Amino acid sequence: MKASSVFSFILFLGTIVQGSADLVEDKLALLDFVNSLPHSRYLNWSEDSPVCNHWTGVTCSVDESHIIAVRLPGVGFHGSIPPNTISRLSDLQILSLRSNAIIGSFPSDFANLKNLSYLYLQFNNFSGPLPDFSVWKNLTIVNLSNNGFNGSIPPLSNLAQLAALNLANNSLSGEIPDLRLPHLQLINFSNNKLNGYIPESLQRFPDSDFAGNNISFQNPTFPISPSVAPASEPLPWSKSYKLNGAALMGVIVAACLLGLAGFAFVIIICCSRKNHQHGFSGRLRKAKRSPEKEISRSEEANNRLSFFEGCNYAFDLEDLLRASAEVLGKGTFGISYKAILEDATTVVVKRLREVGVGKRDFEQQMEIVGNIRHENVVEMKAYYYSKDEKLMVYEYYSQGSLCALLHGNRGEGRVPLDWDTRMRIAIGAARGISRIHLGNNGKLVHGNIKSSNIFLNSQNYGCMSDLGLAPVMSALALPISRAAGYRAPEVTDTRKAGQPSDVFSFGVVLLELLTGKSPVYSVNGDEMVHLVRWVHSVVREEWTAEVFDMELMRYPNIEEELVEMLQIAMSCVVREPDQRPKMSDVMKMIENVRLDESDSRPSSGNKLPGVRSELSFG
Repeated sequence: MKASSVFSFILFLGTIVQGSADLVEDKLALLDFVNSLPHSRYLNWSEDSPVCNHWTGVTCSVDESHIIAVRLPGVGFHGSIPPNTISRLSDLQILSLRSNAIIGSFPSDFANLKNLSYLYLQFNNFSGPLPDFSVWKNLTIVNLSNNGFNGSIPPLSNLAQLAALNLANNSLSGEIPDLRLPHLQLINFSNNKLNGYIPESLQRFPDSDFAGNNISFQNPTFPISPSVAPASEPLPWSKSYKLNGAALMGVIVAACLLGLAGFAFVIIICCSRKNHQHGFSGRLRKAKRSPEKEISRSEEANNRLSFFEGCNYAFDLEDLLRASAEVLGKGTFGISYKAILEDATTVVVKRLREVGVGKRDFEQQMEIVGNIRHENVVEMKAYYYSKDEKLMVYEYYSQGSLCALLHGNRGEGRVPLDWDTRMRIAIGAARGISRIHLGNNGKLVHGNIKSSNIFLNSQNYGCMSDLGLAPVMSALALPISRAAGYRAPEVTDTRKAGQPSDVFSFGVVLLELLTGKSPVYSVNGDEMVHLVRWVHSVVREEWTAEVFDMELMRYPNIEEELVEMLQIAMSCVVREPDQRPKMSDVMKMIENVRLDESDSRPSSGNKLPGVRSELSFG
């Protein structure tokens, strides 16, 4: 090997070793930080686990040699930041510790973070003077609002990259510095103890950014323009520019027309903007309510997202409000959104309507639901409760719901849902519901089982979502009509769901999987047909293969499984609740249908038209 090649290889190895050593140092620094600062939320940080792509809220450089971002909002930190911990992250660019309960002065050793560009410490209990920002040449966004900082605002003239500065809701005093910064786009100095006047360089920002201070919105030393006429001088048109009556009336009419046109234009623009809001915050605010009922920042601080133990997400309510959102659907209990956060994390946020219990009862039910951990139950990550908003945050499943896969795009180009996948969906959903029924000492009820609440995991097994909401919802939120098709008769009569009614609803889902039809569908555009009644009528008249989805007819050797699954479904949808099997028994029956996951099933021939005797419907 040539000497130059050997030398290059040695340099390469040296780079790898050095990068690994630097990452180890960064890892130890964060462990020292988290072990020295009490917190209420679980973090999956340990010496034995890898940092990059694993530790909650931590982002590494591309070559995984340094930690460049730490995002830990709403973790429940309380106390002061221990010295010589975070400050050892020499390559740190983003630091977010917002929405915690951190106290003390701003850490002086943060001056060592020479590469810091984004700093989010809002909604904490910091006190004392602001830091000397000049040590961070790359600062782009700084948010220190809603703390207890006092003293004056330090010079910021050398922060050429600064784009946003939020110092609102502190106890800052003195005058506002003249910030002639080329990239500054957002500021907020409201609700402090500032005095003086707004510098000319900042007068382009709205007055609300300076409200709640003792400041003047105009420089008193600014000279009066000589073009302004003295008050004693009569206006020009008071003498030689008088209008006659007809001309004056014309001016008035024209002005009125212009005013109406302008008002209509403003209304159209506002409506257009509202209709095109894509942010989750905008969607939350679109509900019609009076201004005093809007979620205030102080209320948000006191009602933060409540995460469940083991959740690895690193975001808070403020992240959700800023996230782009897409409506996934409007269900029985509320609207579900797909929310994509700034760090590309995707979650499902369900915004509940007509909640009928108080905060304490709501939180107790959420704790029962949130502590269920099962591979066939969609995990609830967090919830939020305030006077005007009740939110639930779930894991996002990219493959979509059973409803969309089964009933969506029935036209040209449709990819049929094959029988093996339908069986996996049924098996997974049955296992999930069985686990749910064990919750709360065997008393937990899902209460809203339907195909749109069953999602597919990466192995195509069904996973149950939206569980346990019925007890916290107002009776007004439950539909009286049986048009939904999933409701057991007793739920329609009493509006109270139980575990037997869950079994009924699951039986309807099984019929969906077997027939490919919706629980309620129309014939000839007007006549409404209930799936359960239709299947009963077909069986009573003469058993034929027409009950099964035509898309399933292409798969050989599945006839016996189809019949067995239909038997199970019909046993679930009997009218009397006490005659239905328990969900654990339903799960075992379905698992027995598919004891062998392979496709090597014995052919049973085309037995469908003549197997009515195998079914017992009572």
